[in-house]
Amino acid sequence: MATTSTTGSTLLQPLSNVVQLPIDQVNFVVCQLFALLAAIWFRTYLHSSKTSSFIRHVVATLLGLYLALFCFGWYALHFLVQSGISYCIMIIIGVENMHKYCFVFALGYLTVCQITRVYIFDYGQYSADFSGPMMIITQKITSLAYEIHDGMFRKDEELTPSQRGLAVRRMPSLLEYLSYNCNFMGILAGPLCSYKDYITFIEGRSYHMTQAGEHGEEEIQYEKTEPSPNIAVIQKLLVCGLSLLFHLTISKTLPVEYNIDEHFQATASWPAKVIYLYVSLLAARPKYYFAWTLADAINNAAGFGFRGYDKNGAARWDLISNLRIQQIEMSTSFKMFLDNWNIQTALWLKRVCYERTSLSPTIQTFILSAIWHGVYPGYYLTFLTGVVMTLAARAMRNNFRHHFIEPPQLKLLYDVITWIATQIAVSYTVVPFVLLSIKPSFMFYSSWYYSLHSAGILVLLLLPVKKTQRGKNIHENIQLSRSKKFDERENSLGQNSFSTTNNVCNQNQEIASRHSSLKQ
Repeated sequence: MATTSTTGSTLLQPLSNVVQLPIDQVNFVVCQLFALLAAIWFRTYLHSSKTSSFIRHVVATLLGLYLALFCFGWYALHFLVQSGISYCIMIIIGVENMHKYCFVFALGYLTVCQITRVYIFDYGQYSADFSGPMMIITQKITSLAYEIHDGMFRKDEELTPSQRGLAVRRMPSLLEYLSYNCNFMGILAGPLCSYKDYITFIEGRSYHMTQAGEHGEEEIQYEKTEPSPNIAVIQKLLVCGLSLLFHLTISKTLPVEYNIDEHFQATASWPAKVIYLYVSLLAARPKYYFAWTLADAINNAAGFGFRGYDKNGAARWDLISNLRIQQIEMSTSFKMFLDNWNIQTALWLKRVCYERTSLSPTIQTFILSAIWHGVYPGYYLTFLTGVVMTLAARAMRNNFRHHFIEPPQLKLLYDVITWIATQIAVSYTVVPFVLLSIKPSFMFYSSWYYSLHSAGILVLLLLPVKKTQRGKNIHENIQLSRSKKFDERENSLGQNSFSTTNNVCNQNQEIASRHSSLKQ
C-alpha cells in the first residue's frame, strides 16, 4: 500500500494505491501532465497574437499557484513569502546592493526550509517536497537580482558579453516578477530560465528578434513564421516514457544501497564491485531524465524554449533544456559529464558565483552548489569529492591529452580509457548524494579504501597544474575599470576606454571557454 502521507491534496489517493507509488509522487506527475495540457491550451488560445501580455502573466501565475497548492498544500505559501520579501528587498535596498541582500535572504530562507523539512519532518524521503520548487525560485530570485544590478547599476564596459545580453534595464512589475517565479510551466520542476527570455516569450517577441550567441555575439535574426514545437515535444515525451519505464522496472532491481551491503562487499570481486557501481548509478539517472525532460516539454508546448535554427534550418527547442542524455552517457571527461548534466543550474552557478569571484572560484562554486542542494551530509561529501575529482581531471587532461590526438587509432584508445575512467569517477563521487547520510557514505568510501580520493590528491601533488589566467585577468580588468572611471572624471575618454572594453571582451572570452567550475 502506497503511503498516504502528504502535505498536498489526497484526491488522487486511490490512484496512488493502484500504482503503488507515494501520493506526493502521483500528485507531481499528474500535475505535470495537467501542465502539459495547459501549455498546449495556453499556446493555442492565449497566444501573444491573440491576447495581451497582462492576461498571459495572470493566467500563467494563477495556474502555477494552483498546481503548487495541489501538490504541497499550505507549504506553497513559502513560495510567495520568499518571492515577496525578495521583491521588497529589491525595491527598498536599491540596485547597487540588492543582489547581495537578495542572494543572502533567498539562499538563507531556502536553507531554513530544507533544515526544517529534513530534520523535523521526513529525513531521507525522496517523495515530492516543497523545497524542490523553492530551489528553482531561489535560482530565479538571485539571477534576476544580479541581472537588474548589471543592467541598472554597472556600466556596460564592466560586463561580460553574456552579462550584457542578460542585463535587465528596468525594474519588473510585481505581476511580471510573480509570473517569472511561479508560472505553471516551471513551478514544479523548472528549469531555470533568464528573466529576459521569459518576458520575451510572454510578449511574443521570441520569433522576431536578434538572439545573443553563447559568447555574447549576435546571431541570426528570427522573424516571420513561428516554428511549431510539436515534433520537439513528441520526441521529449517519448524520452520521458522510456525513462519512466526504465525507472519503474530496471532501476528498482539495481539499488545503489547494495554497494554497501556487507555480503556483497565481502564476497564480490573488484571487477564486480566496479561494474555494479557503474550500473547502479546508471540506473539511478532515469528519474532525473524523466522529470527534467517532461519539464522541458511543458515549456516547449507553451511555445517557450525556441533558440533559433541550426545550420540545416531545423528549429532548435533547447533554449532551457536541462540535460543532454547522449553526451552524459558517452562522456570522456568529468568536464563533459558536468557540462551536460543539470545545465541550467551549472549556468546559474557560473553567473552568480564563478564569474564574480577571483578567489578559488572552483571551490566556492562547489560550496554554493552543496548549500543550494540541501542539508544532507551526503551532498557535502559529494561536492567535496567533486572538487578533488574536477581539479585532478583537469590536471590529467592538460598534461596528457595532447599526446593522444593523432593518429585516430590512438585517439580512439584514449577515448575508451577516459570514458571508463570518467564513468567510474562520476559514480564514485555521487554515491553519497544518493545515500544521503554520513555513515553509509563513509562505509562505501572505506570499502573502496578511499582509492579515488587518494589517486586524485596524488595527481594534484605530482602533476604540474597550469594556473588559469582567470584571476589575473579579472584583477587587471578591475584596475582598468577603475582607471577608466578616473579618466571619465577627468573628461579624457578615447584610447583608455577602448583598451578597457577590449580587455573586458578578451578576458570574458577566456572565461566563456572555461565557463563553469562544474565544466572542468
